[in-house]
This record gives sequence, C-alpha cells and structure tokens, in this order.
Amino acid sequence: MSIYDLVVAQEITAYWETLNQDREPYLGEELFPNRKKLGLNLKWIKGSKGLPVVLAPSAYDVEAKKRSRIAFDKLSADMPFFKESTYIDEEMRQELNMVIETGNQAYIDSVITKVFDDETQLIDGAAAQRERMRMMALTTGAISIVANGQAYNYDYGVSSEQKVETSVSWSNPDATIIDDIKLWQEREDVTGVKLTRAICSRKTWGYIMKNKEIRNAILGNNSAAPVSEAKVKAYLLDELELDVVVYTKRYADEAGATHKFVSDDIFVMFPAGDLGFGWFGTTPEESDLMSQNAANVSIVDTGVAVTTVKKTDPVNVDTKVTMIYLPSFETADQIMIADVIAG
Repeated sequence: MSIYDLVVAQEITAYWETLNQDREPYLGEELFPNRKKLGLNLKWIKGSKGLPVVLAPSAYDVEAKKRSRIAFDKLSADMPFFKESTYIDEEMRQELNMVIETGNQAYIDSVITKVFDDETQLIDGAAAQRERMRMMALTTGAISIVANGQAYNYDYGVSSEQKVETSVSWSNPDATIIDDIKLWQEREDVTGVKLTRAICSRKTWGYIMKNKEIRNAILGNNSAAPVSEAKVKAYLLDELELDVVVYTKRYADEAGATHKFVSDDIFVMFPAGDLGFGWFGTTPEESDLMSQNAANVSIVDTGVAVTTVKKTDPVNVDTKVTMIYLPSFETADQIMIADVIAG
C-alpha cells in the first residue's frame, strides 16, 4: 500500500459526500437548482413580466390579426472556469509512509482523515464560489469576480425600476417598513408577479425587529416587551404574505477577506418557485481524463471534477478541483432590490 493507493479522487469525493450528507444546503441551491450541459456557452431566455395581454376583438369572416411575439431577451454568456490544486507536503508524506508501515488501520485512518480534510477544502471552496455567484445575481443583478488575473462580469439586466430606495431609513424605528414593502409588492406593473419571498442579512432584519409599528402591531399596549423573531416572521407572513429568510452565511474570498453572502442594508423580494438554474459545464478533466490512465477523476456536486495525479519527483499526489459554472436567471425581471438605508 502507498499514498498512490490511499489518496485517490474517488476516495476523496466519497469522504466529502459522507461528511455533507446532513449539511444544510445553501439557500442558492434551492433557488437555483443544479443543471448540467456540454460546452462553455450558456443561453437562457429572460422573459417578459408575465402579464396577460387581452385577446383583440375582431369582425366575423376576416383573417385573424397576427400578434407579435412578447419581448423576450435571449441572453448568452461564456461560463467561467475555476481551478485550484493542493498536494501532500513532505512532512505529511513521511508520516503517511510511517503509518503505512505499522499496519495499524486505526492510525492509518486518522492520518488519512487529516489529509482528506485538507483536500476537501477545495470542494467546499467550489460550493462557496457557486453560492457567492448566485447571491450576487439575486442581490445586485450582476456577478463580478476579479482574481488570479481573471475578470468575470455578468449583467442579468435588472432594470432601474427594480432597484428601489426607502424614503426613511429602516434603521430609524419610526420608519414605515410595512408601507414600503406593500408599495414594492404592488409594483406588479414592473415585476408582473406577486413578490412573496424576501431575503436580508441579520443586521437588516434587526431594523425590522426594532420597528415601532411592527412591534406595536404584535404586542399592542405592551410594546416595551421583548418580541420573538418567530412572531415577527409570522406577522409579516400574515400581514403581507411575505416569507422572509434571514441569511447569515459567510465566505472568505480569494484574498482571505470575510464577506456576507447577503450584504447589509438591502432587502430583496422575489416570487415563489425557482429563480433560475445553476449550470455546470463539462470540465476538461471530465471530458478528457476520465477515460484515460493519466489521472483519477471523480465528479461530485453534479459537475465538480476532483482529479488526483501521481507525481514521481518528488513522490507525491497532486489533487486538483475544477469547475465550470454560471447561474442563469430567468426571473431577473421579477425581483425588487431595495436599499433600506438610503432614506
């Protein structure tokens, strides 16, 4: 037995899948379900607002009037490529050699677990990158990633009418939050649909929790008493038919700086159902190496390729994780992005 036998792509992906069986999915995985396609080019239809146009009246015995096609935008973009690798350093390789010689399986398993924990960080990073892209699209209407000499920019065509501001900042407890939300929900002339879901950060949710009008509606004369988050969410659902998600997950960018997936001071509203799809392309590793003996390749998370390659000088195993991914956003014209601090 050698490190070539122990550190292989199939074992790494199996380890990661086992660890993630009970992981709570990213919100974006639910809003933008995964799909896969061949090639690098992604095309999707960004629809009209979905408003029905009445049937035109007509005289008898005349040819039907031709209706022009509803204005759909056909969007196309080349999907970005992500790639990063890691390796077993000299110290860990020597430790592996020593434990293999002992034949102690429990000892071998503990060391291999440490190795796999390092290796699977790349798979976790791929998942975080996808969520960053999905949340960028949802909360800003665009994706912008600049790192490692690459610049990827995608504009989903969210109109200026869909980007609104409050007249009174929600940080003010006297702000008319309920009226603001009702106003945005009533703009079906802009979105064409009823907005029944929303997302915000913990800080933005704090404004809602401290709002006097909302507290008074829930607590009545006892407005100084504590109010639970569950009661506020239930009130918004009952009063506005709006289901609000407070999203607190974070990620570290390519430089190691920590960011929130959903920035503070914005409140994004959107309709029920899928908002788009998370599209994977087929990586070179999957299309060219899976049928070859040059490397071990295993696919995880629909389209993330994990590749392990034997190195002979120095004797080692290189692990590479690659991904081609871009979310489509068919409902980009059915959202409202509110700056709640602007007032």
